[in-house]
Amino acid sequence: MSKTKAIARFLILAAALVLNFYFIQMHPSHDTETIGFYMDAKSDTAFVGRVYYLTKGQENEGWQSYSEKQSVPASYGNVGKTQTMGYALPANTTAIRFDPAEAEADVEFSNIELRCGEQVLQKFTLDGISADGQKDVTIQKSGGGWMVTSKSGDSRIQMADPDADADVAYVNSIHATSDLVKKIVMIVFMDVVLLLLFWKWDGIVEIPRDVWHNKKLVFQLAKNDFRTRFAGSYLGIFWAFVQPVITIFVYWFVFEKALRAGTQVTKAGISVPYVLWLIAGLIPWFYFSEAYSSGTNAMLEYSYLVKKVVFTIDILPVVKVVSALFVHLFFIGFTVVVYALNGFFPTVYMLQMLYYSFAMILLVTAQVYFSASIVVFFRDLSQIINIVMQIGVWFTPIMWNIDAMNLSRPVTFILELNPMYYVVMGYRDALINNVWFWEHGTLTVYFWALVVVLFIIGSVVFRRLKVHFADVL
Repeated sequence: MSKTKAIARFLILAAALVLNFYFIQMHPSHDTETIGFYMDAKSDTAFVGRVYYLTKGQENEGWQSYSEKQSVPASYGNVGKTQTMGYALPANTTAIRFDPAEAEADVEFSNIELRCGEQVLQKFTLDGISADGQKDVTIQKSGGGWMVTSKSGDSRIQMADPDADADVAYVNSIHATSDLVKKIVMIVFMDVVLLLLFWKWDGIVEIPRDVWHNKKLVFQLAKNDFRTRFAGSYLGIFWAFVQPVITIFVYWFVFEKALRAGTQVTKAGISVPYVLWLIAGLIPWFYFSEAYSSGTNAMLEYSYLVKKVVFTIDILPVVKVVSALFVHLFFIGFTVVVYALNGFFPTVYMLQMLYYSFAMILLVTAQVYFSASIVVFFRDLSQIINIVMQIGVWFTPIMWNIDAMNLSRPVTFILELNPMYYVVMGYRDALINNVWFWEHGTLTVYFWALVVVLFIIGSVVFRRLKVHFADVL
C-alpha cells in the first residue's frame, strides 16, 4: 500500500469517527417558536391587515397592552379575489386582535385558524369573533365566512383567546421523532459513502489524477471552447453575458410588475428588493444548467479527440465545466456590484460564494461524467436533460421563497434533497442572510456525501464505457 493511499484511508476513518460523533450528539431541531395565524380575505379595496398579539402573562392587562412592537402586518392586494393572509406569531400567544383595514372597507373573511406547521390548532367561529364594542364595525355571517364592514380607519376585531401550548408541545414531540429518524438515516448514508471511499479509493482518484496531470491542457481547451462558442457572430462572447441578464430582467418583470398581486405569497418574507433576492438564486443556476448541458455533450462534440489513441479523454467533461466557469466568475462580480449599488456592501460572508461555487463545480463534474458516458450510446439523454433543467428551475426555490410557502415537513424535506437547494440557499446566506455554511451542518454533510456518491457512480460508469466510445462515435 502506498503512503498516499494509507494517509487517505486514515483521514477517511478519522472523518467517519468525527461525523458519527457529530450526528450522535447533535441536538434536535429547535422546538416550535412560532405559530401561524391564517385567514382567507376578499375585499373591494386593497388594505394592510395588522395582527396584534399578547403573550403569556400579558393577557390580563387588557387592550392597553397591544402595541406596534407586538404586531405583524400583511398586505391584501388581490382586489375582488380571495387571498390567503398569513401571520407568524409567538407560540405562547394568548390573545389576538386583528385590525382589518386602515380605511372604510367591506372585507369578507373565511377559514380563520391557528396552525403549527400543518397541524391546525384552532378554528375560529363567529362566536369567537367580536367587534370589541365598536359601533362603526359590524360582523355578520356571509356564506362560508364573515363579512366585516368598517366605517372608519381604525377598526379592530377581537379573536377568542387562543391556548395553543398543549398542541404546540404535541407538534414538537412529532418533530423530535422525525429528527431522530433523519439522524439515523444520515448516519447510515454517510457511513456507506465513507466505506465506499475506503475500499474503492484507487478507482475513485484515477480521473481526478488524470485531470490534475493535464491541468494546463484542460485550461487551454476550456479557453478555446469559450472563444469558439460564438465564433462567426459580430458580438462574439458578448452574447454569453447578454442572455443571463435578459433572463433575470424577464423574471423580475413578471414576478415584480406583471404579476405583482398574484405573487405575494411566493415573495412573502423577503427582506431585500426582489431583484436582488432573484439574482442570488439565478446566478448559480445559470452556471449549473450551462455546465451540465454542455458537459453532457462533451464526448459528442470532441469526438475527433476521443478517436485519438494517445489522447486522455478523461479530461473532456471537465473542459466544458471550466469553460462555463468564465461567465460565472463574471456574474459573481456583477452580483457584488449590483448589491453594492443598492446599499448592500460586501461583507466577509460574501466570500462564501467562492465556497458554494466550488461545491457546485464538483457537483456538476460528478454528474457530467455519468451523463457524458451514457449520451454516447443514448443520444436522447441530452434532450431529456434540457427538459429536466427547465423543470428543475421551478422545483428549486429560485423564484419563490420556500420559508413563506407553508409547505409540510415531508414536502420541504424532499425539496431539500435537491443538491442545488443547498447551493442556491447558500448564495442567499452569503449575500443576504449573513449565515455561515457550517451552521447548516446536516445539510452540508448530506451535500458532500451526495457529491461523493454521484462521482463514484459517474467515474465507474465512465471508466467501464470509455473503451467503447471510439467505436460508437
